[in-house]
Amino acid sequence: MSDGALSQDEIDALLAGVDSSSLGGSPGAAPASPQGGADKNRLEEFLSSTVNVLSSNLAMMTGAQVSLSGPSVDSADRESFLQKLPDTVTVVKADFTSGFPGDHMFIMGEETAKKIAALMNKEENIELDEMALSVIGEVVSQITGTQITSLTDKTGNKNIAAMSPEAANVPKAVAALPGGSFMAATYQMDLGDGGTVPLWEIYGSSVASDIASALGGGAQAAAMPDMGSSFGGMDMGGMNMGSMNMGGMPAMGGMNMGGMPIMGGQPSNVQSVQFPGLTQQQATPQEQGNIGLIMDVFMEMTVELGRTKKLIKEILGMGEGTIIELDKLAGEPVDILVNHKLIAKGEVVVIDENFGVRVTEIVSPMERMTEMG
Repeated sequence: MSDGALSQDEIDALLAGVDSSSLGGSPGAAPASPQGGADKNRLEEFLSSTVNVLSSNLAMMTGAQVSLSGPSVDSADRESFLQKLPDTVTVVKADFTSGFPGDHMFIMGEETAKKIAALMNKEENIELDEMALSVIGEVVSQITGTQITSLTDKTGNKNIAAMSPEAANVPKAVAALPGGSFMAATYQMDLGDGGTVPLWEIYGSSVASDIASALGGGAQAAAMPDMGSSFGGMDMGGMNMGSMNMGGMPAMGGMNMGGMPIMGGQPSNVQSVQFPGLTQQQATPQEQGNIGLIMDVFMEMTVELGRTKKLIKEILGMGEGTIIELDKLAGEPVDILVNHKLIAKGEVVVIDENFGVRVTEIVSPMERMTEMG
């Protein structure tokens, strides 16, 4: 009988903002599987179809022979899944905000995250500080973007979007996994050293079910036009009826539908191109409230004219009048950094008697990664 005291796992979960009710369940209990075998197979087939593209993108971003294989998809619960994880993990939240809204995240071992960040930054013995976790978030952003593009193409749903990934390195006991049952996709990642390490992708139960349903034809069937009503309301103004024999209805070889020829009497299989929506997602009231809490926090902004490297003997030999040549060309934009992170570029101006900087370019995530490399 419990004396009412919290277990260590429950204390850790509360500190991390995890629902402690998800910590329940008897060890070794079989995970529930509300999605069923068909949903699991559809999700696994879809994720497998994106692996080659993801491998190419990862290799390009890291400059190494990084590749993914798999994945295998299984239903799991918190208790059974935690047994697979190392003691410390890097969790990257990338929840879907629209299209198939709900829990979505990636999990990797701490050492795996360090290796990825080291490849991205071209460094060795890297620590998982704020900058390194930001790099891991950028990697997951690229993976999620590729998956959303493929999902849009396969389901016809143009409203799929995800939150900007947020990475944290935590003990596995405080990982904010979805409550109840969820789908876990296990990839094998080769970081160019010949060995493989696991990478887990987690889908909440409702997200996995909705995606599997859409991949099974639910969304496409709803989007399919009624061919009978379409032909019934066809505009005949641009139709050339010159060679169509209405008596025997032969193949309509000479029929021209508004300037578009149909060859051999069989209409071409023409489909409209599907593009993901480009509308910016609005923050939820809760997110706006959270952002409001930090609006009065000061951050250090610096402008960097350029950099260079000198030998110690050269530095010790500097004196008044010494000219230091920087790595920037005359007229090149200067770098604008917030808390030592590159966010923009600009040009130096003079305001009264003070120097200033006019922002000329906001730096994209891909450029930030290039600068870090």
